[in-house]
Amino acid sequence: MGRAQVLVVAGTHGNERNAPALLKRWRSEPQALHRSELPVALVLGNPAAHQANRRYIDRDLNRCFAPDLLANPSLQPLELQRARELLAELSPQGSNPCAVAIDLHSTTSGMGNSLVLYGRRPADLALAAGIQARLGLPIYLHEADAAQTGFLVERWPCGLVIEVGPVAQGLLSAPIQQQTQLALEATLAVLAEAASGTLRLPAGLQVYRHCGSVDLPRDGTGEAIACVHPALERRDWRPLQLGQPLFWQPGDQPCPEAWRFDPEAMGFAAEACWPVFINEAAYGEKGIAFSLCRRERWATEGSWLPALQALMAA
Repeated sequence: MGRAQVLVVAGTHGNERNAPALLKRWRSEPQALHRSELPVALVLGNPAAHQANRRYIDRDLNRCFAPDLLANPSLQPLELQRARELLAELSPQGSNPCAVAIDLHSTTSGMGNSLVLYGRRPADLALAAGIQARLGLPIYLHEADAAQTGFLVERWPCGLVIEVGPVAQGLLSAPIQQQTQLALEATLAVLAEAASGTLRLPAGLQVYRHCGSVDLPRDGTGEAIACVHPALERRDWRPLQLGQPLFWQPGDQPCPEAWRFDPEAMGFAAEACWPVFINEAAYGEKGIAFSLCRRERWATEGSWLPALQALMAA
């Protein structure tokens, strides 16, 4: 059995500096990245935004891969043109085809290291299960959110995001780079085992399934009138308690009842109590103070491993 090429993207967001720094080293010193004998395409996602040290120039590149956007010739923002370029070259039908896409990101929130999946494709789940078995990373399953679509890895047959943090935007950090490389090398090892037929998946995996997002309280003009409560900061992956304060504003007044955690009053099921991406700096413009998840344990399905193995066959 052969080994299909893997796409590794760094700098999808231009002010996330650590993965691009690694990419530069891996290009100049190929031996610095243990690739498990897989062919790997190393790509800087958004060169213009990276040069400007901005998240994006015209629009978020990691929301530009929706089919309706890509197919509309009247839309020509820089990032949408870049999305078309990446697909023309590196999609399975491109001039330099790849079967799997790994998108390297960092976060300002206190999430530590995690994997992000978009939907429930069997090959994605097999890959995530294999990585979780090695490194124990939490899996954030982002699905059924009409306000957040068009993610890069969705346009490849298999793919996921490696999210590492916390780190400030624009800041280079040795621990973040070390953790990013460790997670990527574990990912490549899982893919190599799938290609060789030696991969064994665990009996199950734990996922945090996205249920929706919560914005800061705002006044009639849209101005934020509070911030994330200090007791909630850096509490990603820890369940909220009923009545827990979510937001804070200066002064001695008690936290309003409307700012306390009550999932049903907020429109969520009672199980949606695991917050992630708390106070992520990049999400303020998207109206997200944090997202809520339901923690679930899934049994490994028989379709997952064959789907990944088929993709990794040359």
